[in-house]
Amino acid sequence: MVQLTELVNYTNSLLEAGRFRDYCPNGLQVEGRAEIRKLVCGVTACQALLDAAVEAKADALLVHHGYFWKGEAEPITGIKMRRIKTLLDAGISLLAWHLPLDAHPELGNNARLAEKLGLITETCFPPQDEAAVGLQGRLAEPQAATLFADRIASVLGRQPLHIAPNERAIETLAWCSGGAQGYLEVAADAGVDAYLTGEVSEQTFHIAQERDIHFFAAGHHATERYGVQALAAHLAQKFALESEFIDILNPV
Repeated sequence: MVQLTELVNYTNSLLEAGRFRDYCPNGLQVEGRAEIRKLVCGVTACQALLDAAVEAKADALLVHHGYFWKGEAEPITGIKMRRIKTLLDAGISLLAWHLPLDAHPELGNNARLAEKLGLITETCFPPQDEAAVGLQGRLAEPQAATLFADRIASVLGRQPLHIAPNERAIETLAWCSGGAQGYLEVAADAGVDAYLTGEVSEQTFHIAQERDIHFFAAGHHATERYGVQALAAHLAQKFALESEFIDILNPV
């Protein structure tokens, strides 16, 4: 068991949350009961995950995608009202860390993605960016792009979209989970053979073709399932908590 304030303060420090200029507040977003015994984690605080957390008798819900994003409507009505009411009625605290959880060198989404795919990390990505959340490195040995796509599919449980402008084997690559397709040209400038992220945009196809770089879109949800699990496991061990990961299906 741990006090909510202690858990939040510890995690903010662990993830260096104050270092990031994010699109949402990091840390405690909705306050529930003061003592935490069971921690449920998931990727996105959608209604299905909230209902599952209530069913699991969670004291706190840890997510990567929480609430109160910049630019969203401020009134607490409709979907927002129902979600927040679910938390308040059940006394469940909502804890969310976005960019800090992408970036952490051990527990972060990109570090865990590298571990899952067997990637060797060499530096941050974008290079020389103090706020970088992605990583850059290589495979243990060069591999045909089609075989690397098969590896992604096997590990993440979904077939990636692969844009293949050439038939060269892949040795070096950069990766950034989620909706980071906009970094494709930065990856090309870095001289890597391939770039891996979650989402894809219409113009991505043309950029990959014209910059002659392999591109893999492996799913926003699929590439960001591992950070919350690693963080929850770390917190459970440190504070003797019960923890549970609940994966809500999302093909995007």
